Amino acid sequence: MSDLSSPSTTTSSPIHVVTTGLMLFALFFGAGNLIFPPVLGASAGNHMWQVVLGFCLTGVLLPLVAVIAVSTSGEGILGLARRVGPTFGTLMPLAVYLSIGPMYAVPRVVTVSYELATRPVLELMGTTPGSWALPAHATIFLGTALVLGLRPSRLADRIGRWLTPSLLILIAVLCAITITQSAPLERPAQPGYDSHPLVIGLTKGYLTMDVLAATVFGIVVIQSLRSHGFTSTRAVTRATIGAGSLAAALLAAVYVGLAMIGARTPGQDVSDGTALLRDAASSALGSAGVVVLAGIVLLACLTTAVGLLSSFSAYAHTAWPKVPFATWLTGSTAVSFALANLGLATVLAIISPLTLLLYPIAITLVAVTLVDAAAPGHLRATYLLPVATAIVLGAVSAASDMGWTTPSDLLARTGMWNDSTGWIVPTLVVVLIGIGIDVATGRWSTPASDLSGADDDVARVAAQGF
Repeated sequence: MSDLSSPSTTTSSPIHVVTTGLMLFALFFGAGNLIFPPVLGASAGNHMWQVVLGFCLTGVLLPLVAVIAVSTSGEGILGLARRVGPTFGTLMPLAVYLSIGPMYAVPRVVTVSYELATRPVLELMGTTPGSWALPAHATIFLGTALVLGLRPSRLADRIGRWLTPSLLILIAVLCAITITQSAPLERPAQPGYDSHPLVIGLTKGYLTMDVLAATVFGIVVIQSLRSHGFTSTRAVTRATIGAGSLAAALLAAVYVGLAMIGARTPGQDVSDGTALLRDAASSALGSAGVVVLAGIVLLACLTTAVGLLSSFSAYAHTAWPKVPFATWLTGSTAVSFALANLGLATVLAIISPLTLLLYPIAITLVAVTLVDAAAPGHLRATYLLPVATAIVLGAVSAASDMGWTTPSDLLARTGMWNDSTGWIVPTLVVVLIGIGIDVATGRWSTPASDLSGADDDVARVAAQGF
């Protein structure tokens, strides 16, 4: 295995941009990316395109912007967070890595891979899955992920070259057959989808966690491009934009196709994306479709789990180096196993408030980083004030999601607040105020060159798991 942080004499080539884009798509395309779009198509009624638009704004466009922001700064989430302050620079990355790792994203891919892969195959074989099935699946799935994470390999390149095309071909076949053989069902829009379809789409896009993942995977993408001969900041940025655009285009196309499948697939529970996909595969391709879809989903989810566990363990080992990487990987795998066996609904209930808190903060940080690219090193208030605003307003949304609605109700009296997007306008105003303060005072933030070392360490250790 080549160390992604080491210099390389490889000549940069467009093929590496394509491979990196396919790799990035595969890393992003996890459990939520599979199960949410069919639900949108089945629940939105005549408002499907508005819902899908909102979903793509937060589930496709924002991750692309986040990857670009990381490339323009040359840093990952640790370096960007430290621009706000040392305490924030410690707590924000920890929360991000936990949420996209053992506390949510990994248990989710374990559960979804069971529902879409192991359970349908067992039923096809005439075996009725009992209470033993999910723990057995989680044991084998996470045990395999642990072994792969402990043994360095160029798994990411293999994803981009082999797994992603296979997954895309299968989804294209499934979408084409389903769309050509059936028309959209006449179903009324579910509550919320009928009155605020765009907002519902935006909120569902939040739950893919891809903006948070972009801040983590972005530094790995940068190091991968550098190892393939993209050495200058401009070359890395341009290559990242190309790779990110390819990944975003593929994600958007897949989301649209999966939403159209959901709109055409009958089902008693339109909120069950796994059931909708299973039914669509069985109807379009028969029993062979169930087996093939199960295999691709299992491999895709497994690869995502390896990447997320490796990234978290690399971060934790960098932050607390006395604990070996293998110990962090084993511990995070054990936590993922415990949470996965609680079931997907329980995991979503636990993580939803944290998501509502972290997303405004992450998006604000990404936006300010893009502003900083035009005036590097000259921003201080523009980082501190908007992020502080996003923290307060995100906390209001999180509190409301947990049942304490008093702060949210008070803000709602202004007529300009909702728990999903109400933070955007106030934070944007504060960004402009922060820019004005920085222009007037000429204050400087900490130079980026002093902050990137920890992110390079994380990328180097995480590369071993990819």
